[in-house]
Amino acid sequence: MSLPEIPLFLKFFQPIFWGKDPQSGTPPHPHLAPPPLVQSLPSPWLRGGGCERPTAPTVTVRAPGQRQTDTAPAVDSDPARMPPTQAESVIRSIIREIGQECAAHGEIVSETLIAFMVKAVVLDPSNGFNMDRTLMKSDVQNLVKLCMTRLLDTKNPSLDTVKMQVYFDMNYTNRVEFLEEHHRVLESRLGSVTREITDNRACAKEELESLYRKIISYVLLRSGLGSPTDIKTVREVTAALQSVFPQAELGTFLTLSKKDKERQLKELTMIVTGIRLFNRDCGKGGEGIDDSIPATMQHIDYQLETARSQIYRYTAILEKAANDPLMRAELQPYMLKEALYNIRQYEVFLQIILSDIITGAQEVEMMTKQLGAHLEQLKMTIKSKIAVPTSQVFPIFIALSTLWTSLQNETIVVGVLSNLFTHIQPFLGAHELYFPERVMQCHLNGATVKTDVCRMKEHMEDRVNVADFRKLEWLFPETTANFDKLLIQYRGFCAYTFAATDGLLLPGNPAIGILKYKEKYYTFNSKDAAYSFAENPEHYIDIVREKAKKNTELIQLLELHQQFETFIPYSQANLRQKVTHSVQTDLSHLRRENCSQVYPPKDTSTQSMREDSTGMPRPQIYLAGLRGGKSEITDEVKVNLTRDVDET
Repeated sequence: MSLPEIPLFLKFFQPIFWGKDPQSGTPPHPHLAPPPLVQSLPSPWLRGGGCERPTAPTVTVRAPGQRQTDTAPAVDSDPARMPPTQAESVIRSIIREIGQECAAHGEIVSETLIAFMVKAVVLDPSNGFNMDRTLMKSDVQNLVKLCMTRLLDTKNPSLDTVKMQVYFDMNYTNRVEFLEEHHRVLESRLGSVTREITDNRACAKEELESLYRKIISYVLLRSGLGSPTDIKTVREVTAALQSVFPQAELGTFLTLSKKDKERQLKELTMIVTGIRLFNRDCGKGGEGIDDSIPATMQHIDYQLETARSQIYRYTAILEKAANDPLMRAELQPYMLKEALYNIRQYEVFLQIILSDIITGAQEVEMMTKQLGAHLEQLKMTIKSKIAVPTSQVFPIFIALSTLWTSLQNETIVVGVLSNLFTHIQPFLGAHELYFPERVMQCHLNGATVKTDVCRMKEHMEDRVNVADFRKLEWLFPETTANFDKLLIQYRGFCAYTFAATDGLLLPGNPAIGILKYKEKYYTFNSKDAAYSFAENPEHYIDIVREKAKKNTELIQLLELHQQFETFIPYSQANLRQKVTHSVQTDLSHLRRENCSQVYPPKDTSTQSMREDSTGMPRPQIYLAGLRGGKSEITDEVKVNLTRDVDET
């Protein structure tokens, strides 16, 4: 592939590479329609639409000083003059070539991951790419080679971490947005069935029977309770529907307007659902209804504790190696720090998933109590009566249906989160490969394994003396409002320890004191670490930044997106329609940092709030005979031509 000389500006990497589908340009929704996975490659992040190698557009290279010919179109290499579309095309060509080379080696890699890796290679100072000079053909070849080396190193914990981060950013959606999308998809799927019913003009007996069967199918599909192919479920739904809407009333139904038909279909679904829930509670029905909320929360909590146990053991080995040069040299091939970053990132994602599941579990608990109360009310209303007025029981049936729908929504969300959790687990594969139990036990001899909570308790009373610092501000729980809600830098890890030990992650302890420096907040794992950092904050901040350039997975793990703006993930690129999500952990020491919600400019000149309203029919009254005629008596005629609401 030939490429023009292009400037090495990372701004040419558009956000399209962060989570957007390369074909449609829109974020995928694997929760609703999971993308097909390549059967020979189990990793769930793989996307590429098969192994077919797309044809890259050829761009002729013109060396410096070479005159333009008829077969070599001119390409302006000045970054200030290169059109954005041309620059983007060149970057896409680079990404496409890397994708083709990876496919040739048996790895199908997404454009998102390749774009990240290109940026990571350029950002790493050890690769020698100068951000201020033009990217020559040899640079492109070197860039492709370096990216290929990293992408094909499948036994590298750093690559696994990057894959995990990319996958999570592309697939995680907060529960509110997901449920909105789920309802939209459900309505679209029901659209054809709804039209077949509301547009039906059945007259013959066979046609009416067919219409009634379609209504039964509609009720089953909308309620989501059981399969339309299950005979027992269909029979129960049919019996419940006939009790409130016998087939003899189809004639009246067909005379209704389209909107009234749709409204009645939804109401019938809710009543039938309520009846089935009541029957199940009485032990007389409920075929196909599954109200079991999966025990996903307990399973993820167990996996979280298992991951933390591994984290504590890695940390203990690294602390031991910090005082033993021979051990450091021995551990070098194992990439233990990269493995620690990998499992720390896994811990963060599990906390996010678990937080959403806990929220859902709380909602389920509340709604379950309400459901039980409504069922008891219904039993008291019906008791042993032969007939009960519909005005008394129908509202309760509808309330039962509404609660059940909400419960089902929470079940769906839990299922989606469980699926996401399942798909990020394969990114931990390098741990068993490099660190089997026998290797771990060998290195753990003489090391003290401490949990994050134990480390905090050790220094709970070891606080910073404010009098020792005249120009720096320190914050403490008893003197700071909303102390536990402060957004700590580096996801709450100790900046000094990370910088001084070449990348060791230890959680900071807010009880020691939080340093406020340039409107940002820093925590430390000990008083000595706090004092050392405070002597020269910029020095240690720069060390952290340089370390992140070499290990790009740290940019997301430590939430350094503001320092590396070109690495903002898709999930944070446009927050106009996002809901702020936070996670609290033990003593709030691993908080996630919030970003400013910047609204992209609109095409119009003003940004006024849009209001929706219902279109009402315009009154049209015609008065005839007002001018009179030959007769002395005026005969006035009033004609109302206003259309009905149903016709608008």
